[in-house]
Amino acid sequence: MHFSNTPAPRPSGLLRVASVNVNGIRAAYKKDMAAWLASRDIDILCLQEVRAPDAIVRELLDESQWHILHAEAAAKGRAGVLVATRRTPNSAGEVLENQPVATRSNIGEEYFDDSGRWVEADYVLPNGKTLTVVSAYVHSGEVGTQKQDDKYRFLERMLVRMPELAKHSDHVLIVGDLNVGHTELDIKNWKANQKRAGFLPEERAYFDRFFGDIGYRDVARELAGQVPGPYTWWSYRGKAFDNDAGWRIDYHMATPALAESAVEAVVDRAASYDERFSDHAPLVVDYRIGE
Repeated sequence: MHFSNTPAPRPSGLLRVASVNVNGIRAAYKKDMAAWLASRDIDILCLQEVRAPDAIVRELLDESQWHILHAEAAAKGRAGVLVATRRTPNSAGEVLENQPVATRSNIGEEYFDDSGRWVEADYVLPNGKTLTVVSAYVHSGEVGTQKQDDKYRFLERMLVRMPELAKHSDHVLIVGDLNVGHTELDIKNWKANQKRAGFLPEERAYFDRFFGDIGYRDVARELAGQVPGPYTWWSYRGKAFDNDAGWRIDYHMATPALAESAVEAVVDRAASYDERFSDHAPLVVDYRIGE
């Protein structure tokens, strides 16, 4: 990838939130993730599959530039989620009025307390309203195994936690690698994957509820329209990336008023296979929160 070291100017009053599964932050930094981050003028950065000790994470991201909230998994080298908030002004000269005013590092069920799959940060926006941002990493799952059982248990817990958060804050944004393609538009080869974890009818039914009776909105889908993708994950195997045979499994799920404020969503897909820093591409969304 080729990135500018100087972020492009942008209109005031926007909040830029990026989410990416880095597939190991140490490996991603060796593949020049830092250049992407320096180029994107991000206000809130959410990572999944951090897979590194907290001390290393804070060294790589640089605590002088970011307030870092990291939920490390008890299992060494597994999972790990993070919400980082810019300490320095963005290119419009703005910073959030506050760093997080409250944080939580679990989804509310003891079974998942040390899994490194859910972390929440509460903010007070410049207009005085409250925003909760969640970085989430849902299990990949595997049909007929404990991994799949844990995935369903986690999705069940999301059904409980999402309404709770909607009552807790004016705005809620849940981002991350949720490891489910919701519709046929979300997977290039959906016909061949109907019996695989990630596109099972039972999994997809949870997203029907997330975007149905629970009332959250699929921000990237609404901005893209009813088109294939845009995909956010491509297998390292074969020619999946070159053929754009991807999956859209990374999301921004927002409560309605926040979703209405979204002005642009971009998948930062690398220019070539060799220039990727992860098997996922960042999903970057701008929200007009100043109004």
